[in-house]
Amino acid sequence: MKPLLEKIQAGEIDPSFVITHRLKLEDAPAAYKTFCDKEDGCIKVMMTP
Repeated sequence: MKPLLEKIQAGEIDPSFVITHRLKLEDAPAAYKTFCDKEDGCIKVMMTP
């Protein structure tokens, strides 16, 4: 994991393509359901406070 993290930090790898949904933290329950049920093409959810 450390070599991978170093490559991300150095800008050699951009993992953002995996993020399919960006939501507020308050939407976590709905986001969890969407992810769990694999609805709406959900692969990875990024939540912000």
